[in-house]
Amino acid sequence: MNEIMMRQDAAPVIQSDAERFELIQRKAKMWASSKIVPAEYRNSVADCTIALDMADRIGVSPMFVMQNLYVVKGRPTWSGQACIAIIRNCGRFDHVRVVYVRDKDGTPTGCRIVARQVADGSEVSGTLVTLEMAAAEGWGPKWRTIPEQMLAYRAASFFARVYCPDMLMGMWSEGEPEDVERNRAAAPNPFAEPQAIEAPQQSASIELSELQKEQVTFDAID
Repeated sequence: MNEIMMRQDAAPVIQSDAERFELIQRKAKMWASSKIVPAEYRNSVADCTIALDMADRIGVSPMFVMQNLYVVKGRPTWSGQACIAIIRNCGRFDHVRVVYVRDKDGTPTGCRIVARQVADGSEVSGTLVTLEMAAAEGWGPKWRTIPEQMLAYRAASFFARVYCPDMLMGMWSEGEPEDVERNRAAAPNPFAEPQAIEAPQQSASIELSELQKEQVTFDAID
């Protein structure tokens, strides 16, 4: 299975070799004509070419990229399970574990990825992602419906960004584009022009009326 998911003999970047780029394009035409590939890639030679390029760069099968890469909010986004699969199969880690933190009732409240680095045998741990963090950041509705799954997905994304960011190629993972867009829409604009504060008209009229009464009183005394 590892040979299918992650190839250790990844080819060089295709843009560095014109002949190889032409070969990839010919392959992309074959992939685009297939009925097995996801609908987004059918009859799209350009998208298939990009998918094959990405597969070459990170050493995975083209089908893995096509099945796990989506465009959300205008940005290419990895599926949640893709991050976990990349960590497990990139060859840099072994003994990869999804570790949950649970409350006294056994309900998961947090999650982190723990693994051992093949290079030196040291154990590394990813950021602990918690439901409290999700609530504070205002993350989406899936955190209420499938919290255990979302904890694992986000924990894998955080781990990969620290220990193998090149494998994600700078892309977000499932749920992140929506969360960022939601927070951006809710945040105040720090560069917005301050609005002028107008004095309340009613208060001004009341104060003027009081001054007029005082003036009348003084006139009567004189």
